[in-house]
Amino acid sequence: MTKVVLPAQLRILASAPADVELDLAPPVTQRAILDALEALYPALRGTLRDHVTQERRAFVRFFACEQDLSHESPDAPLPDAVANGVEPFLIIGAIAGG
Repeated sequence: MTKVVLPAQLRILASAPADVELDLAPPVTQRAILDALEALYPALRGTLRDHVTQERRAFVRFFACEQDLSHESPDAPLPDAVANGVEPFLIIGAIAGG
C-alpha cells in the first residue's frame, strides 16, 4: 500500500483522512497516485493539477524520501520505499507572499 499524506486544507475539502493508503499497481508514479486520489476523492480534481493540461498546480509540491519531486516527470517511477508504503508521498501546499 502506498501512503499519501494530505495537507489540512485538502483533507477538509475532500473529507479525507490525513493519511490515505492506496493500492496501486507498479510502477507507482506521481500520475498514478494523483489519478487514484482524484478517483477516490473527486473534490480534489483540479486542485492538485490543471483540469486540461494535467500539470501540477504552481503552489502544490510533492515530496518523498526527503526529496522534492515536484519538477520530476509525473510518469517517473517513485522510490521503492514510497511504492511499498515504508515512506509516505507528501503533498504540500506551498506558501508565498510579500
